[in-house]
Amino acid sequence: MSNLPWLTIIVFLPIPAGLLLPILPSNGNRIIRWYTSGICILEFLLITYIFHCHFRFDDQSIQLREDYNWIKFINFHWRSGIDGLSMGLISLTGFVTTSATPAAWPVTQNTRLFYFLMLAMYSGQIGLFASQDISLFFSMWELELIPVYLLLSMWGGKRRLYSATKFILYTAGGSIFLLIGALTMGLYGTDGPSFDIQDLTNRSYPVALEIVFYLGFLIAYAVKLPIYPFHTWLPDTHGEAHYSTCMLLAGILLKMGGYGLIRINMELLPHAHSIFAPWLVLFGAVQIVYASLISLSQRNLKRRIAYSSISHMGFVIIGIGSLTDTGLNGAILQMISHGLIGAALFFLAGTCYDRTRTLSLDQLGGIAIPMPRVFTMFSIFSMASLALPGLSGFVSESMVFPGIITNQNYSLTFKVLITVIEAIGIILTPIYLLSMLRRMFYGYRSSNISAPYLIDSGPREIFISIRLFLPIIGIGLYPNLVLPLWNSEVLSILVQYPS
Repeated sequence: MSNLPWLTIIVFLPIPAGLLLPILPSNGNRIIRWYTSGICILEFLLITYIFHCHFRFDDQSIQLREDYNWIKFINFHWRSGIDGLSMGLISLTGFVTTSATPAAWPVTQNTRLFYFLMLAMYSGQIGLFASQDISLFFSMWELELIPVYLLLSMWGGKRRLYSATKFILYTAGGSIFLLIGALTMGLYGTDGPSFDIQDLTNRSYPVALEIVFYLGFLIAYAVKLPIYPFHTWLPDTHGEAHYSTCMLLAGILLKMGGYGLIRINMELLPHAHSIFAPWLVLFGAVQIVYASLISLSQRNLKRRIAYSSISHMGFVIIGIGSLTDTGLNGAILQMISHGLIGAALFFLAGTCYDRTRTLSLDQLGGIAIPMPRVFTMFSIFSMASLALPGLSGFVSESMVFPGIITNQNYSLTFKVLITVIEAIGIILTPIYLLSMLRRMFYGYRSSNISAPYLIDSGPREIFISIRLFLPIIGIGLYPNLVLPLWNSEVLSILVQYPS
């Protein structure tokens, strides 16, 4: 069994499994739900098997590498492999997707297509994190667009078509720059065309050309991550999408941008990244404050959580721009932490909407007494989002601060400026989150909400919430559960940068 192409199997398994959905009997959608959940669990078990049997913590090289000349005419290779960075995000993908699938059980319209699109997203996300070929990386990047567009346009709120169109325009527009950069980088050089990321790591480019490559890739990642001012699609998308789709978007899709920024820009274009790193830090700090202020002004529950996601991604940008092992480790941990916390908050926002039929904070209020379990879980995950000590958000954000301070290439004035801006953002975070809890759960119940519908969380919802909470508190209490996973890869990337 050790000779099997495990990475290829886990990338492609969800799609053919999803193609079997049309032949399943409906039976009130119960069989379809359990079948899809079973496929997601099987996929996650295979990921766990690969992690346990084929991954070595002390190995900085790409492990379990698979290389097939897929389309010989254009020399398009299927090159996949895992290291600590990709393994961490593949594990996050499996964990969040296995939580989002049972969260989608209330969907009753076109369930076969809905679950097939979720499985297609599963394939694309794992394929991207496992890609070791820049052309394959682009292919998997694009594979996400159609499933997400259909999930947005067919299942969502009243403005779902607008938000889906905005999403596809932003992301497809960014993908053009990714395609041009990937083709140009692969064809550049006298040794012949190569799209192998390992080969491209050893190539050198004129500084001007490297800057052009860097900017092109950065635009694509800035849309996905997102980075201000390319962020405006995200609140509209989260505000209209079904909450199970929001779990996949916040939990995994945003991390594709951060992963690309580390894997391509940091690893392949070190000179350009050294030039742009201070600007990334500055934009990240400003984004934390800007998104926090905008979140505070939102009256729609999911849009408030969406802007909080943009704010938390600011810490990822700062960590990537810090050029220190502490800062970059913190950025990767922040991606993992936010993937869990963001997915949980959108899930709970959706469960509240199922009961109250409103996302307006002005129409909510006083629902803590009839729904104590929802109130408790929402409060816990909000505390995790505002970085309460003992939870994963505190560890990741605390690592980003010393990551900037210990960089000797940044001036003292710059460090103080960034630290002050970050501190302002950290102060604003509990303000908009606690304000959200107060509007939802405290005071008197709104007359718009009918009492018979205020049913507390059932076993399925409690199970999903506890499942998401356990790694959050586990990482918060003992960060070394995950930090050694990608630390060797971080050190190998930072070797290219002067200390």
